[in-house]
Amino acid sequence: MTDILSRLLGARPWLLADGATGTNLYNMGLQPGDAPDLWCDTHPERVRELHRQMIAAGADLILTNSFGANASRLRLSGAGTRVAAINHAAARLAREAVAESDRDVIVAGSIGPTGEIMAPVGRLTEAEATRLFTEQAEALKDGGVDILWIETVSAVEEMRAAAKAAQTTGLPWCGMMSFEPGGRSIMGVSPPQLATLVERLPYPPVAYGANCGTGPAELLLAMSGFSAAGSERPLIAKPNAGVPRFQDGGLIYDGTPEVMAEFAVLARDMGVRIIGGCCGTTPEHLAAMRDALEQRQPGARPTREVISSRISGAMAGN
Repeated sequence: MTDILSRLLGARPWLLADGATGTNLYNMGLQPGDAPDLWCDTHPERVRELHRQMIAAGADLILTNSFGANASRLRLSGAGTRVAAINHAAARLAREAVAESDRDVIVAGSIGPTGEIMAPVGRLTEAEATRLFTEQAEALKDGGVDILWIETVSAVEEMRAAAKAAQTTGLPWCGMMSFEPGGRSIMGVSPPQLATLVERLPYPPVAYGANCGTGPAELLLAMSGFSAAGSERPLIAKPNAGVPRFQDGGLIYDGTPEVMAEFAVLARDMGVRIIGGCCGTTPEHLAAMRDALEQRQPGARPTREVISSRISGAMAGN
């Protein structure tokens, strides 16, 4: 049976992924330094409400509140033995929000990096990373997610480990790396190198791409590297909504809904199939992105110069 993501990609030219989880929960009362994942137990109504808001804004795909819910990261909050319970809760809350909707919405089990540096630079082995990811992936599967969503990875070894975890569960998955302004991940991986990697994996992702790391223009420039590698696998683009700053006791980003709407249209015209936002992307941003994608006609594939000028122009109009 075809998974829901592949089915929707086969029927639609683009899908809208949701916005940020952590930064939106912060603006809903999460305290600095607290683990967002633990809110699945302590403040489930707020997590569920955020999912509802993203769906109402037009998201076709929502991420579970489980980005840091692996044993290594949870250990920092004294919850290292609660991987199964927290991931079950994260999946359940997302499923409950989708059940209230009147359309197909994909529940993607968010799996972020382990928080440790991979060998040989660091001490975390690929085998141990695979064990950590598999524990979380199996818990998300048991909780009812449709797919696994591996995001913000920076090392080849960590992406391979995550792919092995997905293969163990048998769930379809998507994989994203985070790229710095220079066009490489913090561990030196370029977009073409990631494109080559995913095609060589024994259990490749349904779609792959980039998230977080940089603002809309920089991420789109990184995306051009995937196309240059010749991969025909569906691409994902989910950038931060600009640069963060504190204002009125909350954290906001300088990319307005108009900026993210411009990004969404440019991403679509580049051939990106799954478009969303990462840190700083609110339901208001997402609604503007959905409206732009539906109302504005597809255009020519944008050049690097067009990307820079149109995003800069949208920023100047703030």
